[in-house]
Amino acid sequence: MATEDKNRATAAALLPLVGGAANVGSIAHCMTRLRLGLHDRSLVDDEALKALPAVMGVVEDDTYQIVLGPGAVARVTPEFERLVEEERAAAPADATAPTSGELADRGAAIKAQQKARNATPFKLFLRRIANIFVPLIPALIGCGIIAGLNGLLVNLDLLPSVTPALAAMASGFMALIAVFVGYNTAKEFGGTPILGGAVAAIIVFPGVADIDAFGQTLSPGQGGVLGALGAAVLAVYVEKWCRRWVPEALDVLVTPTLTVLISGLVTIFGLMYVAGEVSSAIGTFADWLLSTGGAGAGFVLGGLFLPLVMLGLHQALIPIHTTLIEQQGYTVLLPILAMAGAGQVGAAAAVYLRLPRNESIRRTVRSALPAGLLGVGEPLIYGVSLPLGRPFVTACVGGAFGGAFVGLFNQLGDAVGSTAIGPSGWALFPLLDGNRGLGTTVAVYAGGLVAGYIAGFVATYFFGFSKSLLEEFNVSQEPAPSTVAASGSRTTGTGGSDRPGDSGDPGDSGAKEPAGV
Repeated sequence: MATEDKNRATAAALLPLVGGAANVGSIAHCMTRLRLGLHDRSLVDDEALKALPAVMGVVEDDTYQIVLGPGAVARVTPEFERLVEEERAAAPADATAPTSGELADRGAAIKAQQKARNATPFKLFLRRIANIFVPLIPALIGCGIIAGLNGLLVNLDLLPSVTPALAAMASGFMALIAVFVGYNTAKEFGGTPILGGAVAAIIVFPGVADIDAFGQTLSPGQGGVLGALGAAVLAVYVEKWCRRWVPEALDVLVTPTLTVLISGLVTIFGLMYVAGEVSSAIGTFADWLLSTGGAGAGFVLGGLFLPLVMLGLHQALIPIHTTLIEQQGYTVLLPILAMAGAGQVGAAAAVYLRLPRNESIRRTVRSALPAGLLGVGEPLIYGVSLPLGRPFVTACVGGAFGGAFVGLFNQLGDAVGSTAIGPSGWALFPLLDGNRGLGTTVAVYAGGLVAGYIAGFVATYFFGFSKSLLEEFNVSQEPAPSTVAASGSRTTGTGGSDRPGDSGDPGDSGAKEPAGV
């Protein structure tokens, strides 16, 4: 079957199981998940969805999220959108059928309850941060891989006439990332996106080198993405103030002028300096943390990352990763956090061996394990470890030991970093960079994965099951694994990627998130 036909077939299988086109209010996707805003959640057939070969799992947050995996989701989503449009256009008028508005009313109570659980001010703030940064992840990944390829060619002294062009491709986006952050920030906070981008562009404009602020000469890029974020938020508030007070006849001239002028002056003579100091502090602290307590810090970070993902708190790390990439060329935190996925893989392998009679769970492990090795952890988290309980904790133990391994080498002077956020697991290898050469960097990261696999497996095999848990799930009947799968599917996720970047879900995050753990 052609790839296009396969993607359309997947979309056609999904649509009726989520209640049809009339039940779909919005469609979006992040790096791994098809995110649907549904009018009536009760119309979804969870079990049938999870049984589809293309579906790795489902997660509920503000949106209903179907995990399809990286690559596949970007191809299935347009086909799904086309099918929704076609079905709506072809649907005959039926006075007895519920309208989309009636469906929305029917599902309003359910959706309100779901939002209430996830709408704390802090989580809403993190979701907005993710919505700003997660859309940038594809460019970060592409440019990061090109940078890695260019570095390899330079080290091997190959194709010297090509490497300058590759360097330009890899660096161009990072040189202007502040503009994209400003654009997305204004869009997310309800302002005019291009005005946010215009104010943020001041930060990377070479001419700021002629300006003195706080007794210092500014540098192009000073403040980076944090300065761009603050500048664009300020621009939104200035613009909204202007919309309220500027006469309508003058709005088109006065509002954009005042927005750029006021926000620009504050950015130049305040935000760039402050954000620059904060950015420098982040880089200094990350270096100090791993150079002085790398093994311990890696143990804590690797062990806590899965719970952070479950709580949606991992989204706070996205601007930190981006700041480190801006400053140092790579983020030393992501390879450590990626070890959480290694612990998850090891735990899943132990579950497979400890439940030899439960073919349903073993089948889930077999289908989800390849994705887990590549850094897409949702199927294993929501379909295996989290519903079982203890294996989720022991997976965190595996992540802690993997993180300690990578952190130890950072402490010994072998910095291991990633030039982009989003991927983890084996998918992170093309993005690795460090201070000791590619061979050493790859070896340390691979050693961390192995440590995470082994620790997660051992901890889960010996401590992941109580006697009652084994009695309940190590059976050949189908009802027990169905219960596990259903429980996993109804676990409240956090929009985000469940990737150390992604983040996500970078969202999680309502985006994007970066790929899973």
